[in-house]
Amino acid sequence: MNVAPLSGRPLACLKTSVRRARQQKAFLCRSMATGSQGRASPSSLPDYNFYQLKDQKTKKLRSAFAVYTPPTVKTNPTTITIVNKPPKPAKRTPEPKLPGLIAPPSDPLPILHASQIARMDPTGARTALFAKTKQGVRVGDVLMVTHRRGGEPFAGVCISIRRAGIDTAILLRNHLSKVGVEMWFKVYNKNVAGIEIIKRARRRARRARLTYLRKPKHDVGSVSDLVFAWKKTRKVFNTKSSPASSKTAKGAKAAKKK
Repeated sequence: MNVAPLSGRPLACLKTSVRRARQQKAFLCRSMATGSQGRASPSSLPDYNFYQLKDQKTKKLRSAFAVYTPPTVKTNPTTITIVNKPPKPAKRTPEPKLPGLIAPPSDPLPILHASQIARMDPTGARTALFAKTKQGVRVGDVLMVTHRRGGEPFAGVCISIRRAGIDTAILLRNHLSKVGVEMWFKVYNKNVAGIEIIKRARRRARRARLTYLRKPKHDVGSVSDLVFAWKKTRKVFNTKSSPASSKTAKGAKAAKKK
């Protein structure tokens, strides 16, 4: 086996050999120091702060480690405070009532509706018309609503009455050109000029909403005949006679007498 001389080896090999020699020297010194001192006997260790592990078979000490307890400090019992117990809440003193102030109501919505109704209906006629009385409107009655913005009044059977304060409304159903039409009208709307009862229902309905009138079997149909008869009884078609018409009427009466 050919071995190259030490001078022919690279410098890296020399550094590696020096490092290994240094490590072996340090290990040899450490082993000699521990061997000369010897192992401490378990009896020399204090028992109160060391936990010992013994082998179950040989009953010899296998290992031990120290358990350091925190030092106890004597304190004055008068200065000790309980941290876990929460402190008692202080009694709340009632706030003083200021003169001239009124407590807010629990439900301010009815008061708001009453103030708005008093402004939109100062006479109280609309409120009395849709009150739950014998003179009030009921479902099943035929009503006619006149609008301020022009157009023909809309008449129909009252199917439902929604009483909700200032938002009180009615639902009317009629037939226009053989087509069923339903319209909602706000009672307190300023554009509604008037609501008149054309015909009362024969008897009180057992339901609050007459939605079954939408079926062909129970549909009332057009109410134009009822509106025409109502206008005739109210003398809506009568007008003041002019002088020319009065003369012709007198002449006709004289000819009949002759």
